[in-house]
Amino acid sequence: MDLIQEIIRNAQANKQRIVLPEGDEPRTLKAADQIIADGIADVILIGPARKIAEMTAEFGLKNISKARIIDPKNNPEKKKYAEMLYEIRKAKGMTMEQAEDLAENFMYLGILLVKAGEADGLVSGARSTTGDMLRPALQIIKTVPGVSCVSGAFIMFLPEGSKYGTDGKMVFADCAVTPMPDAKQLAEIAVCTADTAKNIAKIDPAVAILSFSTKGSAKHEVVDKVIEATRLAQEARPDLLLDGELQADAAIVPSVGSSKAPGSKVAGKANTLVFPCLEVGNIAYKLVQRLAGAEAVGPVLQGLAKPCNDLSRGCSVEDVYKLVAITCNQAIAQKK
Repeated sequence: MDLIQEIIRNAQANKQRIVLPEGDEPRTLKAADQIIADGIADVILIGPARKIAEMTAEFGLKNISKARIIDPKNNPEKKKYAEMLYEIRKAKGMTMEQAEDLAENFMYLGILLVKAGEADGLVSGARSTTGDMLRPALQIIKTVPGVSCVSGAFIMFLPEGSKYGTDGKMVFADCAVTPMPDAKQLAEIAVCTADTAKNIAKIDPAVAILSFSTKGSAKHEVVDKVIEATRLAQEARPDLLLDGELQADAAIVPSVGSSKAPGSKVAGKANTLVFPCLEVGNIAYKLVQRLAGAEAVGPVLQGLAKPCNDLSRGCSVEDVYKLVAITCNQAIAQKK
C-alpha cells in the first residue's frame, strides 16, 4: 500500500517520540527494534529492565539499546510523575499514596510521559484492553478542546479496481469506542474523522453521516439525531464537504445519490463514512473487510488531546510497526 509507505516516510522525516508501555511484550519489543532500525520514531519502552534485556538477547535484537527504557518499579523519577498525577486528579479525590501506586503502573506511566511532553504519542494493546489505555488517557490527557468523546476510525483499503472511495481508500468511524453517541458527539466524530481522512489517509474528505433515511425519506428519532448531527458539524466546520442524513447507497453510488439526494455535494461520492452508532460501524467495517476483501487499518483513535492508539490483542509485529508510524503522523499533524 503506497499510503503506508507515505506515512512511514513522513514519520522518518519528522521523527517523533513514541512510548510503548508494554515494553516487555514480545511483538511490541520486536516491532520497536525495527522501528528504531528504520528511523520511524524515537522509542520509549516501559517494563522490567532485566526482562527486556533478557528478551533482547533471546530474540537477537540489535537496536533496543538505542531506546529509552523505564522500569516502572525502579524509576528514579517516580516522585515527579506521582506528583503530576496527584495534581491532575486530587480534585477527583485521588490521594498522594494512590498517585504513587499508579505511577508504577506501566500504562499510567506511559500516559504521564505523554502529558509531560516527554513523548509525542503512545501505542499499546498487544496485551491490554482498550479500556486499560483509555481510562488513564481520559483522566490525564483528556480530549481535544471542544470534543467530548473519543472515537475510532478505520482506513479501509478496497480491492484493486474498486470504483468506490478515493484512490482505493475510504475511512469509516466510529467503529471502536463510543457505543451510542448523541447528536453533538456524532457531529464531533464526523469532524474528527474528516481530519483523520485528510491527515492520515491523505484524501480530501467527502463526509457522509449515514442513516436508514435519505433527506427525509423516513421519520424516526434516530434519524432526527443524524439530521441534528449534520447541522452541528456543518456549523462547526463549514470548510468541510459534509452531508447527511444519507443512506449508504446514496452516499457512495453516483446514480443513487443523484436520484435520492439531488443537489448534495457529497451524495454519490463520499469517501468518509460516519455511522450513527458503534454497533452499525463495527458491523459495517467487518463486513466490508470480510465480504469485499478490504484491508482495515486501525482503529486510529480520535479526539484525544495527544495521540494514543490501541492495538488488537491478536496483532502482529507488523501491526505494531504500522500503528506507531500512524501515531507519529497524528502527532505531526497536531503540531501544525
